Amino acid sequence: MPKQLKDCSITVIGLGLMGASLCLDLKQGGLCREVRGVARRTVTVLEAFFAEAVDLATNDPHTGVLGADIVILATPVRTIVNMLEEIAPYLQPGTMIMDMGSTKAEICAAMDQLPAGVQPIGGHPMCGKETSGLDVAEPGLYHNAPWVLTPLPRTSESAITLARELAQAVGARPIVLEP
Repeated sequence: MPKQLKDCSITVIGLGLMGASLCLDLKQGGLCREVRGVARRTVTVLEAFFAEAVDLATNDPHTGVLGADIVILATPVRTIVNMLEEIAPYLQPGTMIMDMGSTKAEICAAMDQLPAGVQPIGGHPMCGKETSGLDVAEPGLYHNAPWVLTPLPRTSESAITLARELAQAVGARPIVLEP
C-alpha cells in the first residue's frame, strides 16, 4: 500500500523563503510524520530549529536524506543538479524526490539518472516574494498557488499521487504536465 503524506518523513533541502515556508506549513499543520531541514549555514539550521519550522535540522545533506520518504530540493536552480548528484547514493528505493525550480529540462534529465527505485518528479510552485531567506518565510505562502508537477516516464502513479497530496495539503493547486 502506498504511503500517505501523514506517514512520511520529509526532508527539505534549502531553507530560504520557499523551503522554510513549506516546512512551516508541514509542521504547523501536522501534515506529515517528521519535517527535516537541510541548509549550508549553521545559523540557518539553528534558526529553523528554534523557530519550530523543522523537527530536525542539519548542514549535511547526506544525513538529512537518510531514511526520508520525500526529499524536496528548494535550493537555487543553479545548484539543484549538483545537489541531486551529491545525495543520489543516500536515497533509498521508494523515496520521492521533487525540486522546486523554475526550469525543468536539465533538472529532469539529472533526475532520470537517479538510482532505480527512486521516484523523481519535477515541481514548480508558482508563488513567492521579492525577498528571500528564512526570516521572510511564512505559513500559507502556497495557498491557492498553482504547483506544476512534471513526472518523468519512470515516476510511479503512487509518487504522482503523493506529490499531488503534498501540494494540496499546503493549499496549492497541483497541475500535472510533461517536462
